[in-house]
Amino acid sequence: MKIIIVGSGAGGGTAALVLASKGYDITILEAGKPFKPFTRYLTLVEPLKMMGLLGGESNINRIFPHMNIIRSARDLVLVRGINLGGSTTISCVNMVRTEHGFKKLGLDLSPEFEELEKKLNIKAIPMKRWRPLTYKMYQTAENLGFNPKATPKAVKLDKCNSCGLCEMGCLTGARWDSNQFLNEAIKMGAVIHTSSPVDKLLIEKGHVTGVLIRSGSSTKIVKADAVILAAGCVGTAQILKRSGFKIQDKLWADIVLTVGGISKGAKQLKEPPMTWFSKHENYILSPYLDILSHFFHKPWRNVSINDRVGIMIKIADTEKGTISYDGSIQKTITDNDKLTMNTAISKAKTILEASGVSGPFIKGMYNGGHLGGTVHLKKEDISSMKPSGLPEGLWVADLSLVPYSQGLPTIMLTSALAMRVSNTLSQ
Repeated sequence: MKIIIVGSGAGGGTAALVLASKGYDITILEAGKPFKPFTRYLTLVEPLKMMGLLGGESNINRIFPHMNIIRSARDLVLVRGINLGGSTTISCVNMVRTEHGFKKLGLDLSPEFEELEKKLNIKAIPMKRWRPLTYKMYQTAENLGFNPKATPKAVKLDKCNSCGLCEMGCLTGARWDSNQFLNEAIKMGAVIHTSSPVDKLLIEKGHVTGVLIRSGSSTKIVKADAVILAAGCVGTAQILKRSGFKIQDKLWADIVLTVGGISKGAKQLKEPPMTWFSKHENYILSPYLDILSHFFHKPWRNVSINDRVGIMIKIADTEKGTISYDGSIQKTITDNDKLTMNTAISKAKTILEASGVSGPFIKGMYNGGHLGGTVHLKKEDISSMKPSGLPEGLWVADLSLVPYSQGLPTIMLTSALAMRVSNTLSQ
């Protein structure tokens, strides 16, 4: 049986590994190119930033070409990775069991979470490797009753040099990304084609029979017995719409804002990002130096990277947003999102001030990088792991399946879903 997997991130990489290990004929189609870490260029970028020569977020992908930036509203940008490995290559690899709203659906991913935790040897960064200020902020959060916890990560500590630039790519190979799963799948016979953007599905008599790849003016048909869409919420939605299927206007993004302060010589970047997190109702707080805000957000421009200190806020936002055929997105920060964010900002400032961080406390860029909800599962879909309305031979294995914004790291959730979908397909 030949299966096409569209996308190579957490969902596509996991599906490829699971199905290749079961003997299926796997072809992975990735729209982007092979990923190359770009941390080595940041020393050249800093002086340009201080002079205001980098401009705004529209220039991000000129310096970080694997980041696709979409402005969905005047005050919100969405970020995704388009390259081999998808968004896993530009992530902090926080591996948290994320399952908001799943009890209502009757979905329990505990077996998949356990398998991933064992396979990836997930563990927290030891406190002895935290920066002194990060530990102080942790203690402050603890004293305030915020119940902070060390963040579980997929990082090989013996290879990690604490550069703090996980999201820019890992030069040492310490940080996991889905290329490791893809490489295992290749050894089992899977084939990968990069620079192969899928335009639409091929359907005959109600059954998906392959895909059409369109690159510029050239097209190519690839046939298969089944197709798994794991192109990320945006890519999957585009393919479905161009193939004549409806998607839900229920896009969520786990909207992020970093509150920045100043502490001379803090060097927050000299540790892995998000070493701890504090979970609250509908949001988390975590120490984080926002690289994109540092370089491209004008209010952050005049502070050295060694002196900037940040606390990230990640909220479970309102599930409301639309993805168009061309990949453009309409999604705003709702009044309810703003209320949640303002509550979180107040607590973030309290932690910073009580830890000796000076103001002015300045908000970074509002952004979102966990995109989901547009082909979501309902309770009646759980046994098949397939949203109703999809034709025979078509599956989805990314965050599109998740109906609710999580407000938490979602890589392990995406992999767990892909694992469940792949095992269900094989049955």
